Amino acid sequence: MMAAREAYISGVGQSQVGMKLTRHPLLLTLDAVREALAEAGLSIGQIDGVSTYPGRMAAYLGFSPVGADELIDALGIRARWYAGGPEITSQLGAVVAAATAVRAGLARHVICFRTVYEAAAMARPEEYPPLRRERVDGNSQWVAPFNATSAANWTAQYAMRHVKRYGLTREQLAQIAINDHANAVLNPRAIVKEPLTLDAYLSARMISSPLCLYDCDRYSDASTVLIVSAGEALDEVKCTPIRIAAMAGVVERHSWDQAEWMACYPTGQELWKHTDYKPSDVDTVQLYDGFSFQAITWLEALGFCGVGEGGKFIEGGKRIARDGELPLNTFGGQLGAGRLHGFGFAHEAVTQLRGKGGARQIPGDPRVAVATSGGGPLATALLLARD
Repeated sequence: MMAAREAYISGVGQSQVGMKLTRHPLLLTLDAVREALAEAGLSIGQIDGVSTYPGRMAAYLGFSPVGADELIDALGIRARWYAGGPEITSQLGAVVAAATAVRAGLARHVICFRTVYEAAAMARPEEYPPLRRERVDGNSQWVAPFNATSAANWTAQYAMRHVKRYGLTREQLAQIAINDHANAVLNPRAIVKEPLTLDAYLSARMISSPLCLYDCDRYSDASTVLIVSAGEALDEVKCTPIRIAAMAGVVERHSWDQAEWMACYPTGQELWKHTDYKPSDVDTVQLYDGFSFQAITWLEALGFCGVGEGGKFIEGGKRIARDGELPLNTFGGQLGAGRLHGFGFAHEAVTQLRGKGGARQIPGDPRVAVATSGGGPLATALLLARD
């Protein structure tokens, strides 16, 4: 009875990951859906829900070119429940919504997807016009006049506080990018094909101090799919189900203005309130790294080290390596595998817990993982377990 009320990730799938791809984004989405269905052993007729972030954005198609309604139409899904929108706790909030729906009995199997096409859109602006506005309002009025629209700018301010207050060094910060690149080399779908040295990192051009070029993720084109299934529907699933043991997303200030602390900190604390698991039980972490510093803040927020201790925690890189005590971003993260925009972390957590990581598989018998998305003004954390 208890298992029947739970939500599980069954199939996972991913399309080709690349830069400036010519394959249509809807077709990339269908590729990922087919792979997820095949792994789960489900047919499209068994899918009765769809969830995505942030939905199709007509004014910014590179960022989000495919919506829930398009996927429903393309596959002939008879959806009893579906959702898609940006006003949630970040990208993996779409998975939280799906898990809530199956627990409530609104659906049995929900396709959750995130499709990005930013590199292709930049290469073909005549097909995917860039976002242009005659006037700016809201938060953009404070950043656009200074050409500070990139999230690198506000992330760098938080990172600089760690430099000034806690002694974070560039050599410590580099370990996230170095680790990501090392893992990406072992991931056949990753964009990065070469390892990164500390010397190369330190000599790269600065973007927004203390962040350099290698601290920033790279635009890519891909689709990632997770199927969330109800516990009572697991008899229809052929693969090893991964239970969503806990989930959290806390927003203290819903704007891109500078709050005192990034949203990952209260979200990390909230996650442990919904489970008997502890940080010491976690075998691997897949932490959002749109910018390398964000992965450090998630380590602090989730209690793997104290606030301000993240730099020392990863110093030298051994602790977070694939064979370390807390393997981090084993698929290459967004710095190495490509900007999959949040969904890649949950995809990799499931892959590792099933022992299907191939050359990048962590040693031992991993059973518990954390996957996160966002972390600035928006944040979501999932605790995943193989029972």
